[in-house]
Amino acid sequence: MNKPVGLAVIATVVALTATACGSKPVSTSGSSSSAQAGGSFKACMVTDTGGLDDHSFNAESWAGMQDAAKANPNIHVQNATSATENDYTSNIAGFVSAQCKLIVTVGFAMNTATVDSAKKNPNQHYAIVDNTSTKPQVQGLEFNTAQGGFLGGYFAAGMTKTGKVATFGGANYPTVTVYMDGFWEGVQYYNQKHGTHVQVLGWDETKQQGTFDPTQSFTDQAGGKQIAATFQSEGADIVFPVAGGTGIGALTQAQSSGGKLNAIWVDDDGFVSNPQYGSVIMTSVTKGIATAVSTSVQAAAAGNFTATPFVGTLANNGTGLAPFHDFASKVPASLTSELATVKQDIINGTIKIQSKSQPTG
Repeated sequence: MNKPVGLAVIATVVALTATACGSKPVSTSGSSSSAQAGGSFKACMVTDTGGLDDHSFNAESWAGMQDAAKANPNIHVQNATSATENDYTSNIAGFVSAQCKLIVTVGFAMNTATVDSAKKNPNQHYAIVDNTSTKPQVQGLEFNTAQGGFLGGYFAAGMTKTGKVATFGGANYPTVTVYMDGFWEGVQYYNQKHGTHVQVLGWDETKQQGTFDPTQSFTDQAGGKQIAATFQSEGADIVFPVAGGTGIGALTQAQSSGGKLNAIWVDDDGFVSNPQYGSVIMTSVTKGIATAVSTSVQAAAAGNFTATPFVGTLANNGTGLAPFHDFASKVPASLTSELATVKQDIINGTIKIQSKSQPTG
């Protein structure tokens, strides 16, 4: 089970005068003097449109950057946030001009801008969260969250009282639907094992059709709330939003439902990252983004950059289920035991997940 990496680092705000970024870059380093120290290594991160406070993949990626700076005082890290997708190219170009030795881009949507930059700058190194490697310059940091999603679906099927659970995405990306595929498969597996008929609203893996935010957004809290309210009206009592900040809206709906709707969070341990909604977060399907980013940055700083992809799995704690926190006393011991068995069966290949969105490495 994964827990978010701590954010305790010394921060200083700096301006980069030669960039055209979606926001002013923010800089932190392992020590206040490391930016000027000989042999310092500058690593720079460009967010997707969700921003640093998305309580999801951008926040976790920045946590990993800061963790690398904390671990090595010679590492100096900066970030630039992208207000829109139009900022991707300029933010990356700004960091190339600023002589960042490693540029980390966050999110499936940033692949084109990242690869285009690599083609123009053959000596520049990159890492991208939630996409494949493009050798020899771009290391992909991927996560087989279908595995963690499978556990989430099995858990939801074992906990529902209405026989209906739901999931939705912020946008129709493979890195989103891979979670939803796993969740759907986990519910079907529970039904197979228990002779039940739990329904999944919002996604059908066989048809690859389901519910997404109408604006294809990871910041639309109002949209997320409305989607969750619709699911609740249709009888669902557990919702699994794979939607970054849009998913906060689903938590808001759950909190206002008077116990009729609860949620499973995504990417990090939502009980920790969204404590104000802890009473409705049953568990979270985690993705080990912070650790993967920190490892990639530290390896590059040590002169060991590689474009060989990293793939997070249940076996290496790259995905999993967070603790049940406030719901721990409500989860039957038998279900906890079954989840442990299912996890091991996925790891050893006894259970074969079918999602076509799984990373191949």
